Amino acid sequence: MGDTVRSIFKADKHCAGNLAAVWGNWVSGLLRIWTESAMVDTEGKGDGSVKITVHTDAEEKEINIHVTCPGMTPEIERILSMLHMLNKQLVGHKEGEMHLIEAADVLYIDTADKRTFLYTKNEMYETELKLYELEEQLKDADFFRANKSCIINFRHIASLKSELNRRLLVTMTNGEKLIVSRQYAEYVKEKLGVR
Repeated sequence: MGDTVRSIFKADKHCAGNLAAVWGNWVSGLLRIWTESAMVDTEGKGDGSVKITVHTDAEEKEINIHVTCPGMTPEIERILSMLHMLNKQLVGHKEGEMHLIEAADVLYIDTADKRTFLYTKNEMYETELKLYELEEQLKDADFFRANKSCIINFRHIASLKSELNRRLLVTMTNGEKLIVSRQYAEYVKEKLGVR
């Protein structure tokens, strides 16, 4: 029997009354990952299909997600990362207003002059959290430390290019270019399965 990986996510208080919407977001995210990663059985051990079973219980106050798989693969790790990210929101400030930002929408996070900023496709928000606090908060999601002042979301990398001194030049999905220091470059290459 294959290993069973169990992840439990509690809906935030503001979502508790709308579990169907939260569940729908999670399923949409999972389907996106499965489509992107082309989970196809290449070894002939099964049909490569993904089975989703939903059990509803009106008494249930939280959503429980159970993932059963034949073994840990990069695709399963991506699915678990996405599950962790789908339930995370970050608080950002812009023009005197506080905004709730889905972690999945954050391209990268950096610090400048002892201030920390969250960058989405079109916006920049300041956060009160320190970079190391955000790194800890997002450790199970698809974020990684790129250098001493930046954390990048793997899901928003468009391309990578090797630079001098074993650094990487990362182009984000919004066209911005960021540097991954040599200290973290090997981890990135390993995670992406490249040399």
